[in-house]
Amino acid sequence: MIENRVFDELQVGDTASVSRTLAQEDIELFALVSGDVNPAHMDADYAATDLFQRVIAHGMWGGGLISAVLGTELPGPGAIYLSQSLRFTRPVCLGDTITASATVIEKRAHHNVLLDCRCVNQNGEEVISGQAEVKAPTEKVRRPRITLPEVRLRDHDGYRKLMEMTSNGAPEPTAVAHPCSRAALLAAIEAAEANLIAPILVGPEGKIRKAAEDAGKDISTYRVVSADHSHDAAAKAVALVRSGEARLLMKGSLHTDELMAAVVPSATGLRTERRISHAYVMDVPEHPTPLIITDAAINIMPSLDEKADIIRNAIDLAHVIGIGEPKVAILSAVETVNPTISSTLDAAALCKMADRGQISGGLLDGPLAFDNAINEAAAKEKGIVSPVAGHAEILVVPNLEAGNMLAKQLTFLGGADAAGIVLGARVPIILTSRADSLRTRLASCAVAVLMTRAATKAAPGLAAVQA
Repeated sequence: MIENRVFDELQVGDTASVSRTLAQEDIELFALVSGDVNPAHMDADYAATDLFQRVIAHGMWGGGLISAVLGTELPGPGAIYLSQSLRFTRPVCLGDTITASATVIEKRAHHNVLLDCRCVNQNGEEVISGQAEVKAPTEKVRRPRITLPEVRLRDHDGYRKLMEMTSNGAPEPTAVAHPCSRAALLAAIEAAEANLIAPILVGPEGKIRKAAEDAGKDISTYRVVSADHSHDAAAKAVALVRSGEARLLMKGSLHTDELMAAVVPSATGLRTERRISHAYVMDVPEHPTPLIITDAAINIMPSLDEKADIIRNAIDLAHVIGIGEPKVAILSAVETVNPTISSTLDAAALCKMADRGQISGGLLDGPLAFDNAINEAAAKEKGIVSPVAGHAEILVVPNLEAGNMLAKQLTFLGGADAAGIVLGARVPIILTSRADSLRTRLASCAVAVLMTRAATKAAPGLAAVQA
C-alpha cells in the first residue's frame, strides 16, 4: 500500500528514504523521455569523466530520487512541490547505489513543510544535499501502490553497420522510375544527401517538379529524364541501366508490377540466367543479426528450381552485408518431411542440392518451423541438432503470402525495419514504401550500393547475378 502523511501528522524529525542503483538503462531512459542527448550523457568516451558523472547522476537522477521520496513516502500522495535547492558534493558513478532521504525540519503556515534532503552512496559518502519546500496534503490517502509497467529498451540500430560499409566511395548513378510523389522523391533525395546515390529522375517532368515543390527540395542539380507516364518512366529507367548511364534502379511512385514489367523482358529488360527475387533485410529489435526474408514480393508460388535461385540470391546478399557463411532455414509449418506438405519436400530437396554443391556459400537446413529456425531453445525442445536451427540468418519462405505476412508481422508487431531489394537482375533494384522510415529507405539504398560495388570488384558469387 501507499499511504501519505497529512500536515497534522507530520512532526519535525520525521524521515523517509528510497534506494536505487544507477544503471546505463536509467541514463538511456532519461534521454528518451527528455530528449537530452548531450554527448556528456550518452557518449561512452565521457564515461570516466567527472563531467559525465556529475551531470548525469546529480542533475537528473539524484534529484529524481529525492522527488520520489517526497511524492511517495514523505509527505507522500497529495504533496505539491513548491521549491528545491540542491548542492552536488561528490560524483556518482554507474553502479553506485544511492539512498535518498528527506527529513522534516520545519512546519510552516498554509500547510507548507520544509525538508532537509540528502543523498549518500553505498559507502555512506554524501553526494547531494539541500532543502525542499512542499505543501503537505490535508486529506488522508491510502491505496494500493501502482505497479509500474516493465520498460525494455531495444537496440534498434542494426542498419548502422550497412551505412558505415558504404561510407567510402562515390555515390552510384541511379535511375529513379517515376518519382512523382512527395514520398518517392524524398526517398531518392535523402539517399543522395547521404552520399549513397546520384539520382536520375525519370518521369513526367511537371509531376516531378510538383513533387519537389511539395517536399520543399531543390532538384536543380539532378538530371531529369522526361517520360510520358509511369510505364514509359519504367522503360526509360531500365534503358538507362542497359546503356550503362545508371548502375542502380530505384522504384518511385509506380506499382512494383509496372516496374518489373519493364525489367523482366529478355530483349529489353535486365534479366540474367538467375531467377529474379525479392529480399527483405530485417532489423529486428533485440535480434543479434539481420534477418533476410525471401521471397516476399515477386515470386508468388516458386518452384523448386526457382527456390534454388532465390536461395542463391539471398546468399550473395548475405555475403555482401558481411555474413561469410549464412545459415539458411527453409521454412514450413513443421520441421519434419511430410509428403502432404509440399514445402517440406522442397526443403529436403534443396538441402540435398546443397550437399551436392548445386547451392553453395551457405549452410542449409529444412524443413524448419519459424520458432526452431530462430530460437535455440525451441530447436532443442524439438531435439533438432543443426548448426542452422536456432541461428538462422536467411529465412526462405514457401510462398509470397507467407513471406509478406512474416515480414509485416515483424514490422508492425515486433517493431522491425524492413529494407527491400530485388536481386538476380543485372543491377540491384531498390524498393521503398511510403510507410518506410528514413532509416529503412537509406538502408535499402545502402544494400543496393554494396551489391553493385561488390559486382564491380567481381566478388565471388556476384558476377553471375549482375554480369
